[in-house]
Order: sequence, then structure tokens, then C-alpha cells
Amino acid sequence: MKVEGTELQFGRISIDPNVCHGQACVKGTRMPVHQIVRMLANGDTVEDLLAEYPFLSRADVMASLDYAAALAEEQVTPIEVASL
Repeated sequence: MKVEGTELQFGRISIDPNVCHGQACVKGTRMPVHQIVRMLANGDTVEDLLAEYPFLSRADVMASLDYAAALAEEQVTPIEVASL
């Protein structure tokens, strides 16, 4: 994925049509990125997630947030209006 000419590395995130219906997941798990982001949004802490899901690492959680942020970033391209 490219954002503003910079190559972003999402080595901890995988998308496989045969895993979780093709949703972005932490690589090697069936933990969807959206679930991690939603739990954090609902007040869970990173430490809560690491205790509840011992197969996750702090780097996995941060990579999930980075991936979600990249998806949410909006690039606006102005459209020129033709003169009448």
C-alpha cells in the first residue's frame, strides 16, 4: 500500500480469502484487524488485549492500528470545473 509516495510495510497483517472471509487479520492468526481496533475504541487497553489474547504481541496491535489508519487516510484530488 502506498500513501503519499511512501511504501508502508504491513508485514504483520495478512489478507487471505480463505481466512476470516478475506478480512485483514494479524498474520498467522484469525484475529481480524477490525476486532482489535473496535476493542481499543470501546475502552480496552493494549495490555487488556495482550492478556486476553496471548498469541498477540504489542507490535501486532500497533500494526493493526497503523493498517487501519492507512485505510482511513483520505486523499482528495480536486476536480477542475470546466468554464462555460
